[in-house]
Formats: sequence, structure tokens, C-alpha cells
Amino acid sequence: MRVLVTGGAGYIGSHTLLELLSEGHDVCVVDNYSNGSAVALDRVRQLTNRQCEVVEADIRDTARLSGVTAAFRPEAVVHFAGLKAVGESVAQPVDYYDVNVSGTLSLLRAMVASGCRKIIFSSSATVYGEPDYLPYDEAHPLRPTSVYGQTKRMAEQVLSDWAAATPGSAVMLLRYFNPVGAHASGRIGEDPQGVPNNLMPYLAQVAAGRRERLVIHGDDYDTPDGTGIRDYIHVVDLARAHVAAIRRAAAVSGAEVYNIGTGRGTSVREMVTAFSHVVGRDLPVVVGPRRAGDVAKMQADCGLAQRMLGWRAQLGVEDMARSLWAWQTANPAGYASAN
Repeated sequence: MRVLVTGGAGYIGSHTLLELLSEGHDVCVVDNYSNGSAVALDRVRQLTNRQCEVVEADIRDTARLSGVTAAFRPEAVVHFAGLKAVGESVAQPVDYYDVNVSGTLSLLRAMVASGCRKIIFSSSATVYGEPDYLPYDEAHPLRPTSVYGQTKRMAEQVLSDWAAATPGSAVMLLRYFNPVGAHASGRIGEDPQGVPNNLMPYLAQVAAGRRERLVIHGDDYDTPDGTGIRDYIHVVDLARAHVAAIRRAAAVSGAEVYNIGTGRGTSVREMVTAFSHVVGRDLPVVVGPRRAGDVAKMQADCGLAQRMLGWRAQLGVEDMARSLWAWQTANPAGYASAN
């Protein structure tokens, strides 16, 4: 299948690109490299021994995207391109609505112009907000507590409304929980720009000596050890969920929603312990105040994805920690290490 991947040079995008190329799909990547790397694309080509088209463009540039879709003629789109930091979204709401919502509208216009009617959307479990019950299933009420979560909810609505109005279209809304880890080769992984916003890349930089210590954002939550509980999923499992969603989209019409996680909750302290074990020493940690927009617990019910997509997470916390440390030690400065 011909697949257009927006944000394909980013963390999740590059891992999904690897899975798509490995399965024989023809792929065109669109990325502006604001949070991605051309080095990641080169390494994916090396790992798969396959080529892909690459276009440097901003998701909000409808004219440019329309030119890309007219030339490539995608049969499906996987839409990763967007801003993704919860804390930053609260401080920069206009940027987040512009990129995440307006960017999605721009992409849809380009898709319509080329006749593409299948899209897999990179959404987030943050659309759920404070839980009425756990684990979250796809029917849980949507009450996002951050601007980031609101933008994902709005983009989901845009795509769902488009699907309802467009015969033959299919929208797969994948609500991620907490992606971590790296490819087993250590050749591609998460390379955040500036100070990492997520737990594991920050902790990896502490272990590598790039950061002095990890700040845990709150230890007074209503959880067994006081720290937030999340459903961490290995990025390779997450990438494979997108391939499964493409297969599903090819066979159905309408909008469908799927939780993509493991179904297991792990606390921040438990993840720190697991990663410290892989590194071989205790890592320096201090406790700071809670972070705006965070909730105490997040855990997925992934039964629907298992039944309808034929997909299930295979990799555990130890795999996540081991692959992340392999990536960090091989690339101490991220993709800049290649220079």
C-alpha cells in the first residue's frame, strides 16, 4: 500500500516507518524536523534496506501538502505531526491549537484533493482526563485536563465528522498511553529537543550524566507509592499497532477508536527502579510539585484493539528499560552523536 506518514522523522513516526517498510509498503514521509531528525530516516533505510520518499514541509502548508498528495497518491495516511508536551501546551495554547487542529484540517484538505480516504490518527489517552473508572475503555467520557488533550479531542472530532460525511472513508483514532523504549538495535529512539518533557528520556539523560537528577512531579497522589501511575507501552508495540490499523482501515468505513497500551499500570517510582536496575546503579531523584494537567492514574483497557485489530502489546517494562539504555549509551547526544 502507498502510505503517507506525517511526522515520520519523529520518535513514534520513525519506528512506525521501519515497520511499514519492513512489511513492504511504499512510504512518503512529510516532516518539518521541528521534533524529528533526518538521521533517523537514514537509519531506518539502513535497518530495512529499503528506500522511502521524504518531503520537508510543515503540516499547516496546505498547498505544499496538496502537491505532495497529488504526486504520491497515497492510499492511506498515518498522521503523527503535532506538538505533544502537556506542560508546554498550557503555556502555549495558540501554538498547540494551530499545529494540532489547524494542521489536521490542512492535511484533510490535501487528502480530499488527491482522493485519499483512509487515515490513522496519532491521538492520546489524555483525552479522557480524570477517570470515572479504570481501566479506561473507549466509551469513557472525554474530559481532557490540558490544552494538549483538548487539541487531540478536537482533532478526533474533526476526523470523525469528516468520516461521517465522506462515503468510503475510514478513520482509525489510536489513543496512545505512554510510549517508551527504543528499537532493539539502538539505532533509533527518542531524541527530544531541549529539556525532555517525559519521564524516561529525562531519566536516561540523568543516567548518562547530561542531567543532574530527575524531578518526580508529585508524590502525594492517591496511589500506592504516591507517584503517578501510567500505562507504559513499548514504542515498537505501538508502531505495530499502526500497521494493524492500516489493515483495518483498508477493509472498513467510518471512524473507530482504539486504546493502545498494555493494560498494566506502573508508577513513576517503579519505572525509576526498573531503569536503575538496567543501568546498574541508583539514579538521583528528588520530589517536586505536581505538574499542571497531570492525573493520578492512567491505565488502558485494550480489549477492543485485540479483538478488532488483532494486535496486542508483546514487550514489558524490562524491554522498555533495556532498549532505552541501549539507545542512550550508543547515542549519548541523541542523533547529534552522528555528527
